[in-house]
Amino acid sequence: MKRDVFEYVWTDKKRTFLGLPWSVTRYYLTETKLVTRKGFLSVEEDELELYRVLDKKLVLTAGNRMVGCGTIVLNVRDIDTPIKEIKSVKKPREVMKLLDKYIDMNRDKFNTRGKDLYGGFDQHGVPDDNS
Repeated sequence: MKRDVFEYVWTDKKRTFLGLPWSVTRYYLTETKLVTRKGFLSVEEDELELYRVLDKKLVLTAGNRMVGCGTIVLNVRDIDTPIKEIKSVKKPREVMKLLDKYIDMNRDKFNTRGKDLYGGFDQHGVPDDNS
């Protein structure tokens, strides 16, 4: 089996009953991307560039809070995944802090801030010269 070529700053599995990691969904955070890998025999991966994140929200249900889990909802400037959910992960507030750190770092790197991400893009996420 091929080894992953990314260096992860955080990784976790989606938690199920009683906060146990019995899911086949796994999340990986690198310095520039968030990767979601789902599946066992047939695997599907979805990547999103962190500088494209517009907004984030933390959802803590009563059941998740009892086992120290939470869901992070990201609104993203992305065609195929405009809303990304990092479902039922341990220590969600710490994960939010990590996301904040790397989102800001990437926005600085690409010189993009919130106002740069709204409008002015064509259907493929490429800057539109007409705006």
